[in-house]
Order: sequence, then structure tokens, then C-alpha cells
Amino acid sequence: MAKRPLSPHLQIWKWGPHMLVSILHRVTGSGMALVGLSVLLWWLGALAGGPDHYDTFAGFITSPIGYVVLVGLSWAYFNHVLSGLRHFVLDVGAGYELEGNKRWATALPVLGVLLTATFWALMLFR
Repeated sequence: MAKRPLSPHLQIWKWGPHMLVSILHRVTGSGMALVGLSVLLWWLGALAGGPDHYDTFAGFITSPIGYVVLVGLSWAYFNHVLSGLRHFVLDVGAGYELEGNKRWATALPVLGVLLTATFWALMLFR
């Protein structure tokens, strides 16, 4: 049997905030694609279906479960945008210093939550 180099397993890598941000970037992108597209298509179908269908949609989306879906989508959006900006900066060649990278990777999820809370505070209390 040929001796091939083995790729390092996840147990070898030391987990850090940059890995979490990268994974969250992928998860939020997929979540927005699946859940966001489903909500958008349901909304468009409800608009085309008439007042009864739209009332059903509006009843669900303004229920507690609907708000959880909408808050989750907005958090995914803000987190994905911030992570995308981080990746853009990394693609330019900046931000690879270990401390700076860790600082930004730690701040991004917090900023995503703060932006989501600010957005919903403006939407609900305005």
C-alpha cells in the first residue's frame, strides 16, 4: 500500500473564532437561500392568490414563529454580510495578522447580533 500524506483531521486543528466565522458564513448563506427563498415564494404566491391567501401568510408571519423566522433571516443576513466583508478584506491581502484576525472574527458575531437587534428595534418601535 502506498504511503500517502494524510490530511489533518479536525482533532488536530485548534479551533478558533476564525473557523466559527467561516462556518457561520456558509451556514447563513445556505439558510438564507433555503428559508429566505421559501418565505419569498410563499409571499409572492400569497400576493397572487388573493386576499384570503395573503391573510393566511400575514397571520403566520406575524405570529411568534413567524417573527422567529424573520429575526433569524435578518441575523443571517447581517452575519453573512459582515463575514463577506471580512473575506473581502482577507482576499485583498490584509487582516492576516493573528491578533487582528482573531479580534475581527470574535467581533463579527457580536456585531451581527447588535445589527439585528437595532434593525428590529427600529422596525417594531418606530
